[in-house]
Amino acid sequence: MSMNRADDAPQHRRHVTETQRLPATAEGIATAGALLRSGALVAFATETVYGLGADARNGAAVAEVYAVKERPEFNPLIVHVAAISDAQRIAHWSDHAERLSNAFWPGPLTLVLPLKADAGLSSLVTAGLQSVALRIPAGQSGRALITAAGGAIAAPSANPSGRISPTTADHVLAGLGGRIAAVLDDGACSIGLESTIIGLTGAHPCLLRAGGLAHEDIKRVLTLQIQPPSGGEITAPGQLASHYAPRATVRLNAAGPVAGEVMLGFGAVPGDLNLSPDGNLHQAAAQLFAHLHVLDAMQKPIAVAPIPGSGLGVAINDRLRRAAAPR
Repeated sequence: MSMNRADDAPQHRRHVTETQRLPATAEGIATAGALLRSGALVAFATETVYGLGADARNGAAVAEVYAVKERPEFNPLIVHVAAISDAQRIAHWSDHAERLSNAFWPGPLTLVLPLKADAGLSSLVTAGLQSVALRIPAGQSGRALITAAGGAIAAPSANPSGRISPTTADHVLAGLGGRIAAVLDDGACSIGLESTIIGLTGAHPCLLRAGGLAHEDIKRVLTLQIQPPSGGEITAPGQLASHYAPRATVRLNAAGPVAGEVMLGFGAVPGDLNLSPDGNLHQAAAQLFAHLHVLDAMQKPIAVAPIPGSGLGVAINDRLRRAAAPR
């Protein structure tokens, strides 16, 4: 993977009039890769959510990600790579990184590691931090696109900043259509929650964001500290207090709706939509954002049934708390 340091000087924004919907075929992936290499933005499916991709070495393209999403530039991005050897060229590796990557990559796990001085990434990717968030997605189309694009794609979720994350190409087009070059449509995301983020820059591994890989699974490999960033400092993606939010207000742990609300049920608690009538947390995670998109379109406040706080329920509750936070 050739890594040349990007020019982060401001440049004129690209003019996009129509967003292409590309199939996740060899031809579609080649077209999407060429667009990324040219500096354009392309949304693509992973097993977690759809990401809004830019060449991580192209400062103008990465700046466009922040502009299109209206994302604060102090909020760093995840760099997606196709192989562990690519991650090792970008970040200083460690025994903890070796154990976690061997156990869970490709998959819904992001590692925050010390950034190498010669990594060649745009400084906008890391928001000026001396660390970098890295992941290898599980989907074959995503890894093929990373290779076609040149080896490193910076990609937050493909939605306006702070809004509900997209788990289908239709969600991407509803939020960013006409503002990005293309979306590579590979169907619905299988996990439906953003990746779990583990920080490996301090003395001990720490959980920076709960996500699609459950804490219980991680503990089989190593022990984590549950350590929020000190002083409210943003040290990894997905740490803003208000995030993943519908336009409507959200009320949590509701036994039922009050007048004027729509209800998101779970298990035996019914609703207009139910995350999982059987109480299956994997099914609930996969349907969380899709159901929130549907309920938000009803333009009414949303009440949400209680969700267990174990397994993927930790990440589901994290997203719901941020969705319900004051804005």
